[in-house]
Amino acid sequence: MSLENEIKTLIIESLELEDITVDDIKDDDPLFISGLGLDSIDALELGMALKKKYQIDLSENKEENKKHFYSVKTIADYVRSCQNSKEN
Repeated sequence: MSLENEIKTLIIESLELEDITVDDIKDDDPLFISGLGLDSIDALELGMALKKKYQIDLSENKEENKKHFYSVKTIADYVRSCQNSKEN
């Protein structure tokens, strides 16, 4: 399973999105407001789930986090960069 599909599954499970499948979520679609329509509470829950699953640290900088949480693709890129920096 690709990292993007793992993240989509994590989004669906951690936010209990019962009517949504992995195929419904496009890699480049925005997750908040438009697109999937998630809100700030969803962002917190998703952040916690990502930290737990991938052992990543989220920035204290709100704007930085917004950039990483824009879409499934940006989350996957962030997870990869965190994992790469831990390996080096």
